[in-house]
Amino acid sequence: MKKIYYVDIGLIGYAECLDLQMKILDQIYKGAMDDIVLLLEHKPVITMGRSGGEDALLVAPEQLEKFGVELYNTDRGGNITYHGPGQLVGYPIFNLRNYGKDVHNFLRNLEDVVIRSIGQFGVKGEAVAGLTGVWVNGDKICSIGVGAKKWISYHGFAYNVDPNMQHWALLHPCGLVDKKVTSLKKLVIPCPSMDEVKNAAVKSIEQVFDLKLEQMLYEDLLEQINF
Repeated sequence: MKKIYYVDIGLIGYAECLDLQMKILDQIYKGAMDDIVLLLEHKPVITMGRSGGEDALLVAPEQLEKFGVELYNTDRGGNITYHGPGQLVGYPIFNLRNYGKDVHNFLRNLEDVVIRSIGQFGVKGEAVAGLTGVWVNGDKICSIGVGAKKWISYHGFAYNVDPNMQHWALLHPCGLVDKKVTSLKKLVIPCPSMDEVKNAAVKSIEQVFDLKLEQMLYEDLLEQINF
């Protein structure tokens, strides 16, 4: 069983975290560091992936500022989605050469990670054929969008623990007009803490990818990559 590290970043802006991912990706490609998992929460932001999503934004872009939400066009797969505090985001930055060089299978594995994670709190999640992410009783609890450069993965999963659900009203999640979102807060009483959810995610990543995860301090990561 291979040992890698995970880093609990806490709250971070989307653009800053994307720069961080690119720096780590480059170091992994050069062989200067091993695979790593970033766990974090984003400051409020709506992102549009390679599939677009402009038509699914329900307010004019210039109106988002009054809600305290940024808008960011990104290079992950998928459509429009929201990130914010109270949502667990996981970015596994993995050398996919060690995982079959199959981005689609990697995405399916991330769905399994989230299904196992929420299952630890008694919630039955599922993957839906033809759709991406994790669903509970027809409502979406987790968005997943991945990218890969030089066969190194970046981006990942984001699932709702206790986010500001009013921000989800600003868009059709993933461009799906007839779908709603849900959260652990709606499904589990009492709602698990973010630390409990992170621990569940670490355990599930270990199970799905046959890894042993040990924690690295965020400060040590920044020092290692000169960020």
